[in-house]
Amino acid sequence: MTASLSAPTQRAAWLEQWLSQLPAASGALAAVQQRGRAALAQQGVPSSRSEDWRFTDLSLLQALPLAAAQPAQPTLAAGGSVLRLQLDGQSDPLAGVTLPAGLEVLSEAELAQGLGHTLAATACQQHWPVELNQASATQVLALRVKSRASAALELVSASSGGMLPLRILLVLEEKAQLDLSQLIEARAAGLVSLVIEAHLARSAQLRHGLVAFGQSDAALFSHIAVEQEPESQAALSNVAAGWGLARHEPRLVQVQGQAHSLLRGLQLVGGQQIADTHSFVQFSGPEGELDQVHKAVAAGQGRSVFNGAVRVPREAQQTNAAQLSRNLLLSDRARIDTKPELEIVADDVKCAHGATVSSLQTDELFYLQSRGIGAEQAAGLLKRAFCEEVLRALPEPARQWCPLDQLELESA
Repeated sequence: MTASLSAPTQRAAWLEQWLSQLPAASGALAAVQQRGRAALAQQGVPSSRSEDWRFTDLSLLQALPLAAAQPAQPTLAAGGSVLRLQLDGQSDPLAGVTLPAGLEVLSEAELAQGLGHTLAATACQQHWPVELNQASATQVLALRVKSRASAALELVSASSGGMLPLRILLVLEEKAQLDLSQLIEARAAGLVSLVIEAHLARSAQLRHGLVAFGQSDAALFSHIAVEQEPESQAALSNVAAGWGLARHEPRLVQVQGQAHSLLRGLQLVGGQQIADTHSFVQFSGPEGELDQVHKAVAAGQGRSVFNGAVRVPREAQQTNAAQLSRNLLLSDRARIDTKPELEIVADDVKCAHGATVSSLQTDELFYLQSRGIGAEQAAGLLKRAFCEEVLRALPEPARQWCPLDQLELESA
C-alpha cells in the first residue's frame, strides 16, 4: 500500500493528477462535468477530520489506476424475460435496444431539468463522491416509467480496472411501478462510482436491488437519491462484499409525507476491507413510514461503519419510523462502528432505533453439529440465515446473483 492520503499535500496532489487526466468535457453532460471538476478542485479530498469521513480511510484511492475502465462482460447467465442493459460508462446502453411498453427515454430538455434535482432535494448535490461522479461521467441512463405502467429492468456493469462512472436518472409517473435489479462487479484495481436519482410521483412504486461484488484493490462509491410524493413506495436494498473500500449512501425525502420507505442493507468485510454506509431519510410531511434494517458481517481485520440519520420535523406528525442496525463479528480483530440517529421535533410519532453486535452463538453451532452437520457448514448456515432478511428484499434477479459462496467469510 502506498502512503496514506492523510496529509493535505498528498490528497491535493492525488486529486490534481486525477483531474489532469480527465478528457475534455463533452457531450450531453459537458456542463455537469465542468461543474463537478470545479467543485472537486475547490473541495479537495475529504479528511478524517470531517465527521462524515472520520472512519473512512481513503488511502486505497492513491494506489488505483486513474484511466477510464475498460469495458468487460459481467459473469452472468443468459438473461430471462427481463430486459438487461449493460452500463459500461462509455457507450449508450440503449443503442439498438427496443424498450418495453411503458418505458421511454427522457428528452434532452427533461434531462437538463431533472439531472441534479433530486440530489439537491436530498441535500447531497455537493457531496464529494457525487462531485467525483459528475466530473467523470459521460453517459447517463435517463428513463421515464409512464403512468400506471409496470416495468422491470436488469442493469449490469463490470470493471476490469480504472475508473467506471455510472449515472442514472429515473422518473416514475403516477401509479407507475419499476423493479430494478443492478449488478456491479470489479475484477481488477479500480474505482466504481454510481449516482442514481429517482423521482416517484403519487402512488408510484420503485423496488431497487443493488448487488456489488468487488475485490480488495477496488473501491465503490454509490449515492442513491429518491424523492417520494404521497402514497408512493420506495424499497431500496443493497448487498456489497469484497471491496477494499465501499461507501454506500441511500438518501430519501418524503416531500409531503404519507409515503412508505423500506431500506435494507448488507455489507460483508474481511481482510483489511472497509465498508461504510451513511443513510439519510427526511420526512417533510405527516403520516410517513420507514422500515430500515442494516446488517454487517465483519471478519479478519475488516471494518464496518453505519450511520443512519432520520429527520422528523414538526410538520411530520404521525410518522412511524423504525431503524435497526444488526452486526455479526467473526473475529476479535474486526471492528463495527454503528450509530443509528433520530432527530425528532414532531410530538405525535412512533419512532424507534436500535443496534446490536454479536458473534456466532455457541449453542446454535452445537445444535446444528449435534444433527450431524460439520462445524464449517454449520457456521456457513448461520451466516447465511443472518443475511437472509436482506436477501429476501431484493428483486428476484438480484437475489439470484447472491449465491452462498459469494457470501462466505473466513472467521480468522
